[in-house]
Amino acid sequence: MGMRPYSPGKPIDEVKRELGLSDVIKLASNENPIGPSPKAVEAIKQAASGINIYPDAAAHDLREAIAKKHGVSPDQVVVGNGSDELIHYLGLVLLEGDETELVMGDPSFVRYIASAQLSDARLTKVPLDNTWTHDIPAMIGACTDKTRLIYLANPNNPTGTVVGKTGVEQLIDDTPEDALLVLDEAYYEFGTEHPDFPDSVELLKQGKPICILRTLSKAYGLAGIRVGYGIAPVEVIDAINRIREPFNVNVLAQAAAIAALDDQEHLDHTVRLNREGITRVEEKCRAMGLKTVQSYANFICIDCNRPGEEVFNELVKRGVIVRSGHVLGMPTHIRVTIGTENEMTQFLNAFETVMAVTA
Repeated sequence: MGMRPYSPGKPIDEVKRELGLSDVIKLASNENPIGPSPKAVEAIKQAASGINIYPDAAAHDLREAIAKKHGVSPDQVVVGNGSDELIHYLGLVLLEGDETELVMGDPSFVRYIASAQLSDARLTKVPLDNTWTHDIPAMIGACTDKTRLIYLANPNNPTGTVVGKTGVEQLIDDTPEDALLVLDEAYYEFGTEHPDFPDSVELLKQGKPICILRTLSKAYGLAGIRVGYGIAPVEVIDAINRIREPFNVNVLAQAAAIAALDDQEHLDHTVRLNREGITRVEEKCRAMGLKTVQSYANFICIDCNRPGEEVFNELVKRGVIVRSGHVLGMPTHIRVTIGTENEMTQFLNAFETVMAVTA
């Protein structure tokens, strides 16, 4: 009862009903605006006739595909109903009561908080630095002999900022012996545009005690069927598998994920359009005298110099749904998912109008 339910982006149909609008766009949940790979859609069609049969509980073929893509053993891979499920499992495995502790940046992904709360563990939130990036020395300093989990979202949600290779290696080297560092790379495919983005899989292959989380909900466009995966030492994977729900990734999701991982052209197209969209927003905000947070994700945060909730509400009235920074720990910001070219035009026109009205 002390926990807050997860607050998703406001649904399009709800806004249409509430405000009597017919043209509404949603730029709030960091989904892929061009949709999934056609190969993934075809794989779903092919698999649909088999949904009367339980899925492969071990997700053998999917784990093999992930392992091959990253050059690791399938025994180092676990899949989940989104990476959120794996975050939950890591809490169950490593946290137990207030003699254990989870360390995270603030603001960062809210499901880390839930993981600590569900295990009655201590939660230490370390404020981001003045560029909205994880403060690595402060995170290291916050660790104690009770620390069992450290989360580094890289790129970070909700800010889109990146910790470079040196910072990640420093955090790895100074992680307490009894703790596991989790590199949550949900936005990895966009983050690699950063010139110093760390190669986490290579660090794992070198024997570094880390767990890497990734998802197919973002760049791969499979948010509606939920597939995430973890790559970690065999001991960590084994522990998760002991508590993992059976059949946690369904038949259609497994088939779609295998096909999506094989469509590099679709992925490259997604990343390219996203960078063009971020550049467009940055240029418009500079022209308006507004600051943005440098983002290497598929969203961008804009400092509106006024309560973000006000701007959010005014945009909704004009049929544009974004995320208010009020619920993200960034009270004067809004977070905007990068949409299609037409969607970004609609957002920027509405945003300029709103900023003029609320000035």
